[in-house]
Amino acid sequence: MTIKVALAGAGAFGIKHLDGIRNIDGVEVVSLISRDLEKTREVAAQYGIKHVTTELADSLALAEVDAVILCTPTQMHAEQTIACLKAGKHVQVEIPLADSLAGAQAVVDAAQSSGLVAMCGHTRRFNPSHQYVHQQVQAGKFNIQQMDVQTYFFRRTNMNALGQARSWTDHLLWHHAAHTVDLFAYQCGSPIVKANAVQGPIHPVLGIAMDMSIQLKAANGAICTLSLSFNNEGPLGAFFRYIGDSATYIARYDDLINGKDEKIDVSRVDVSMNGIELQDREFFAAIREGREPNSSVAQVLPCYRVLHELEQQLKAG
Repeated sequence: MTIKVALAGAGAFGIKHLDGIRNIDGVEVVSLISRDLEKTREVAAQYGIKHVTTELADSLALAEVDAVILCTPTQMHAEQTIACLKAGKHVQVEIPLADSLAGAQAVVDAAQSSGLVAMCGHTRRFNPSHQYVHQQVQAGKFNIQQMDVQTYFFRRTNMNALGQARSWTDHLLWHHAAHTVDLFAYQCGSPIVKANAVQGPIHPVLGIAMDMSIQLKAANGAICTLSLSFNNEGPLGAFFRYIGDSATYIARYDDLINGKDEKIDVSRVDVSMNGIELQDREFFAAIREGREPNSSVAQVLPCYRVLHELEQQLKAG
């Protein structure tokens, strides 16, 4: 049976999913949703997608659609995920699950009552570099004592990864910190029991903090220090240093080196070197097998509880 998919959001991240899905057998994207109809038609033509619309409801009304992937603005994630579930569609929503704890909890409640597969795109769980470290921990060969993470971008104007103007505002806490908060607890296999945050000045136009520092502690004693910035001119991206009892690993997306700057071959960790493709493979496998996926909305909910706690700290000053 071919799983037929609607994809919402034909921007930088939506295209990454379309490229990944091309490599997955038994899956077809049959509908593409995005705000700009002309641009959406152009992308649809490149990927052979026949149905194009600016309204998610149009795609949810299609009986042939089995599942939806949401690559839409953060502020829409919770509401749209719930709409997909109510329409009887399996759903994968890109990170973050929501921009509030109440929104995240509402999604989890809707997913549990629906019986459908509901997953959030916490890609770091799927990158081969981080999978390698996870396997070392699970095999008892490596225990994390500290994670030191730098998440740096240069976004003094509201642009996406393709350099195009955004219609919404990105957020260091509710988007970029979510990757590390979830990954830290997941890799340690231990819940976060302590969290602190400080932030720099609020940008006068964007209305968000452009710099932030977060400290985390897991129940097993491991600690994490996370530095985030939209003011950094480069190098850009996220760098993860795992300091453990037997090794040091440094991960950047799908690449991994050790503390001696030696490259570690992670090409055999999974069937692809593309974290987004691996994330999508897990989503479709869970649908076929009728099981909970890794990075289900229920599994990532604790991350959003921590983000909520950090937000309360920052608001209190």
